[in-house]
Amino acid sequence: MTRHARSVRGTVVLVTGAGHGMGRATAEVFAAEGARVAVTDVDRTAADDVAAAIRGSGGDATAWTLDVGDPASVAEVVPAVAAHLGGLDVVVNNAGIAGFSPLDGDDYEQLWERMLRINLTAQQRVVRAALPFLRSSDAARVVNIASTEALGATVNDSAYAASKAGVVGLTRALALDLGKEGITVNCICPGPIETPMTAFARPEDKALYANRRTALRRYGLPEEVAHTTLSLCLPAASYVTGAVIPVDGGLTARNA
Repeated sequence: MTRHARSVRGTVVLVTGAGHGMGRATAEVFAAEGARVAVTDVDRTAADDVAAAIRGSGGDATAWTLDVGDPASVAEVVPAVAAHLGGLDVVVNNAGIAGFSPLDGDDYEQLWERMLRINLTAQQRVVRAALPFLRSSDAARVVNIASTEALGATVNDSAYAASKAGVVGLTRALALDLGKEGITVNCICPGPIETPMTAFARPEDKALYANRRTALRRYGLPEEVAHTTLSLCLPAASYVTGAVIPVDGGLTARNA
């Protein structure tokens, strides 16, 4: 049996939206496994805090200001990360926003444009900017973070659901485009996770929702998503590409 490495030690990993929530957990998990992590976020203070915490725990992390919704920022920062860290092996497209509006809402057009720009268009821009460096890696990985909203929508959430469904389609298409070069592209669809994005909900409402909708009857933790991301980026995961993996406590398994 061929032995494939189950370690990301020494690999260079760029995580977008790494200042909070799942992005922070992803940066921390990769760093704990010995990866060299570029912590990128539009909030530089948050990115600095995460990178400092990782270094304080003995990990290797640098902070970068990256606005994924700004093409110029992506074009500048991604190559700068690769130049500073000596390459790029893994890209985790985690940055995203959420928001609700009815179809005839006054702010719907603005919400739609912003959702697609940050949640979808930014992901292909980051991958395209990273591509020259990924091609030089012997275990290049891209993981795009979508949502279970891509698999089944919520009322007044059409802009968000459309953007996340687009991520699923983008992932599958890029897996085909880049597979011949040995670059894998996969997608994770988190369900209800305890992050700043879900902090608006009252604890009792979360408990009721989780009890009714998930098999595990609880919200997930950011690190539970991060560990699935890590698994997809192991050299041993070299035959997994184009996959769409719900990390949702069984939410999408329920029929009623």
